[in-house]
Amino acid sequence: MTIDQSSKAGETETLLRASRLCVRYTRGGWLSKRRPVEALHGVDLEIKAGSVVALAGVSGSGKSTLARCLACLEKPTSGEIWFEGKNLVGLKQKELVPVRRKIQLIFQEPNASLNPRFTADEIVSEPLLIAGVGTKREQRERALTLMDLVGLPAHLGSKLPFELSGGQQRRLAIARALALEPKLLILDEALTGLDLSTRAQISNLLLQLQELRALTYLCISHDFSLVTHLADEAVVLADEVVVLDGGRIVEGRAPELVASSRQSHPDGPPEATSNLSRHPVHLL
Repeated sequence: MTIDQSSKAGETETLLRASRLCVRYTRGGWLSKRRPVEALHGVDLEIKAGSVVALAGVSGSGKSTLARCLACLEKPTSGEIWFEGKNLVGLKQKELVPVRRKIQLIFQEPNASLNPRFTADEIVSEPLLIAGVGTKREQRERALTLMDLVGLPAHLGSKLPFELSGGQQRRLAIARALALEPKLLILDEALTGLDLSTRAQISNLLLQLQELRALTYLCISHDFSLVTHLADEAVVLADEVVVLDGGRIVEGRAPELVASSRQSHPDGPPEATSNLSRHPVHLL
């Protein structure tokens, strides 16, 4: 096998695969009858290395539950999650520590997930401190390097999160997620709430970082037009668009479904999601 052939083969390898994933909760309390709720029902999802997988669904469809399960922050009721040859569901907490470094979750509201008492460079270097990587000086240098990588100048390193704009906070959250050199970034509503200009800047940044760092993305949103933006741009990656509806995956053929959704419902779900669920076809 030539070098080029080997490279192409590596690009198509499966990085993460969820099989028959189910999550059940029990809701209710003192004043209401307790009842079972199935947040995820038999979800199958495959993410190829180096790809951008877009996941859309209305609020309550199970998107955040799926994100937490894939990031090893929540254990599913049943099913399997395979990552680099290991079934993560069967691992103990101690065994999950190195896996969590490779799968990073960026939350919807970065300001809420950033320590308000930490400066920007302290926020980025915190994962390195927790993991015991490098000296304090090396950690700060690494943090400033990552900030520069995402377009944050060094003088912002002494700023607190509330002193940064919404776009700068998103960049800071991305820099922090990159600190431990992950392979998979799960972006939960990462573009939501941004103006068009900032949204374009952040999405372009993510695509640049993907090329530089060989990253894989799972981009989640309730807004179908937002979640497909990365997939639209990264046409060379044979990306996938997936719809989650009622805890179940509905697969769609990206070009037809995206076009149909935007023409009928330019503002995105809930209508777009229900329309897509009527047209289950194979992914690209």
